[in-house]
This record gives sequence, structure tokens and C-alpha cells, in this order.
Amino acid sequence: MKPVVVRRIARADGETIRLLGELGVATVHEAQGRRGLMRPYMRPVYPSARLSGSAVTVWCQPGDNLMIHAAMEVVASGDVLVVATTSESDDGMFGELLGESCRAHGVVGLAIDAGVRDTSELTAMNFPVWAKAISAQGTVKATAGCVNVEVVCAGALVRPGDVIVGDRDGVVVVPRQAAVEVARLGGERRAKEERSRARLKSGELGLDMYGLRGKLAELGVEWVESEESLR
Repeated sequence: MKPVVVRRIARADGETIRLLGELGVATVHEAQGRRGLMRPYMRPVYPSARLSGSAVTVWCQPGDNLMIHAAMEVVASGDVLVVATTSESDDGMFGELLGESCRAHGVVGLAIDAGVRDTSELTAMNFPVWAKAISAQGTVKATAGCVNVEVVCAGALVRPGDVIVGDRDGVVVVPRQAAVEVARLGGERRAKEERSRARLKSGELGLDMYGLRGKLAELGVEWVESEESLR
């Protein structure tokens, strides 16, 4: 791929992004048919981290963060950096100084399929980061890459402007064109879960609430009074 930095991208509207962030990763993932989830090794550097924003994608060589610096010229307030590498890397490609630069330019967080460092400082800054690894291994700034092109980050396809949602459960990607519909479906799912929660709290069994007794019978599960009945 020819090295390129794309300056302008389309983004979802701010209210839709906010709603998706409120719904959270698990609900959004279910609402869009269990798609878009980054691999579970992507963990937040501090447990209370949350984010939702538009993806600015960065494609780097492993151990080289040059293109993250290049991306800072084209970000907008509310964006999320999504960093992928051309091959696997655990190197600490992002730290406190880049976090300060992100803050200065309105970037609300980072998802990187590589390592980060300075996690104590990033935590103190309340700058949300999801990463594959934590590593003090330094990096260089030597090799060209791309900004705002289609990438695969932690197994998930990410296009510039897609909505990124992150919380303690991980990171999920919502295609920009589907964001409004996924937010609507997620709201419906949340309302349904609230009704289910009330029923379960009252003591109703999931077997009855979800109509699972018929499924157990279909699978040949039998109810017996005691273990002795099996002898």
C-alpha cells in the first residue's frame, strides 16, 4: 500500500456516538448481531476507562510510531485513534507524551493492537487506552505507513469514521453507516434487559422466562428426584 495520510473523513453524528457509548460494548455487540468485537486481549489500562468516538485509523510498522504522530495533524475533537501494525508487535508504541498530544487535539482515547507504556501516567490523566500489551520497550520514528485507511485491528475491520466503543468488556466497532440503526436496536435491547432483570429479581426462573423447558425436553434432558434414581 502506498503511504498516505487522508485528511478528511466522514463521521457519525455526535448524539449517535454518545448513545452508543452509554449502551456499552456488550449491548452494542449484541445489537449488531454479535459483530465488530476486537479480540479479548484488548484490555483497558485502568478498569473504569470508557470511550466512544469516531475512528481515525493508523497503520504502522511494528516498533515504529511515526504515523501516530502524523495522525495528530488530521484528528478532530471526539476522535479515537485506532492503531494497527503490519505484523504482530508488543512494543510500547504509545505513552504519556503522545497522550498529552492527543488531549491537546481533542482525541478521546486509543485502541492499539500493540503495546503501550507510561500506564501510571495515562491513568492519572484519565486518558482511556485499550492495548494488546504493556511494555516499556521503546520505538523508533523511521518508517512510512498510512492514516485513515481501512485496517484490521485486533481481528476487527475498522474503516475511518466508524464508531469505536470501549469499556471494561473490551472494544467494539460500529460501521459508520449503521451507527444510527445500531443505537436504536441497542436502546430496544437495553429496555428489554431492564424488564428481564426485574423478572429475574422477583425470582422467576430463566428456564420459564426464556421458554427453555421445551428446549431441554427436545435435547432429551430428564428430571429425576435424586442421584439414586440413576442407579
